[in-house]
Amino acid sequence: MDRSITFEAAIKRLEEIVGELEGGDIEIERALILFEEGTKLARVCQKKLSNVERRIEILKKGEGGNDVLDLFADIDDV
Repeated sequence: MDRSITFEAAIKRLEEIVGELEGGDIEIERALILFEEGTKLARVCQKKLSNVERRIEILKKGEGGNDVLDLFADIDDV
């Protein structure tokens, strides 16, 4: 699996895989290949999301570990 794939491209490919699997008119070997590819893509997406989450946490912390940016503090006020 190409780890340089973008999150958006991985999601799009996952949607294609799900569509083909849901169609139900494929051979078992093809279904297994698609499932394996989808699993790898899901792992890539999870890793990319985890990296983004860490970056957001870093941005939120100032010197001394104090929060300097609360991105979601007023989410209920929107």
